[in-house]
Amino acid sequence: MLRRLDQFRQWHSLDEKRYCLVCGNLITGRQIQVAGGTRGNGPLRLNCPTERCNSIPMDWVLPTDEVLAKMERLAEEERKASALKPAAVTIGNGETVHTDKSHEHFVSRLRGLAFHLKRHAKLSPLVPAGLEPPGGSAG
Repeated sequence: MLRRLDQFRQWHSLDEKRYCLVCGNLITGRQIQVAGGTRGNGPLRLNCPTERCNSIPMDWVLPTDEVLAKMERLAEEERKASALKPAAVTIGNGETVHTDKSHEHFVSRLRGLAFHLKRHAKLSPLVPAGLEPPGGSAG
């Protein structure tokens, strides 16, 4: 099923892993959800198994050593940050407010993704067809 529906990358096994650029999680072929079909809302499609993540195969990349190392650094930073921050804060009127760690986690992942994409954009700039300089290739 994965081989047929994922037109962006080859799958050799259900145990293969992919890194989801949307939610920042590693997922395996076994975890990927298949939705749709003749009896359920149109053609078959693949979705990320992470709750509230709407990514599709286009958003899943092979987890290179660089990506795995970056994920480990982010996880370590988050562990350190959560150990240093109080779970709840008392504000001026005596009310206790719990910190929103899910928002901080999302922002951290988003920064990491932006850094990753920015770096790759510098390494391989894309030039739309027809905009190459005369007499040679761009870049």
